[in-house]
Amino acid sequence: MAIEVVFETHSTTEDNERGHATGWLPGRLSEQGRVQARQLGQRRAGDRIAAVFSSDLARAIETASLAFAGSAIPVLYDWRLRECDYGRLNGMPAAELHAGRSEHLDVPYPDGESWRQAVARVGRFLGDLPLRWEGQRVLLIGHVATRWGLDHFIGGAALEDLAERDFAWQEGWEYLLR
Repeated sequence: MAIEVVFETHSTTEDNERGHATGWLPGRLSEQGRVQARQLGQRRAGDRIAAVFSSDLARAIETASLAFAGSAIPVLYDWRLRECDYGRLNGMPAAELHAGRSEHLDVPYPDGESWRQAVARVGRFLGDLPLRWEGQRVLLIGHVATRWGLDHFIGGAALEDLAERDFAWQEGWEYLLR
């Protein structure tokens, strides 16, 4: 059996709109982000979702809370779904941070972690999913590091290739975890 994994990014934040890379800072949804979160809940209402797993960073929690308010679907928070920890660079302009992203695939950001460490966290989360959710459909709310973990562990993508691509937002990605 397999687990159907639906991935959605947290909704747009004030930092996103200002062009800042939030990292492990909490972040807060913008007005547009709050609208997007409610739309996420409407979009996934009849999607056979057994559980929602969200990063425990405030922007992801706010997304999950708005999207699934009043729903019977359990929402569970897990720190392993967090964004990469940019350490002292959390909150810096995103364009600057991402320009040097490849340099931090294996070398941690100052007082932070490397992308490989962040993706490994997601891998540990994925390894635990079959313990309870085998044969079901679950939704994850996370960040770039969450998606890279899915693309790497389920899709077989190399981190070096992922680091070279721009993160193009869309309404969800689907994976099959075997």
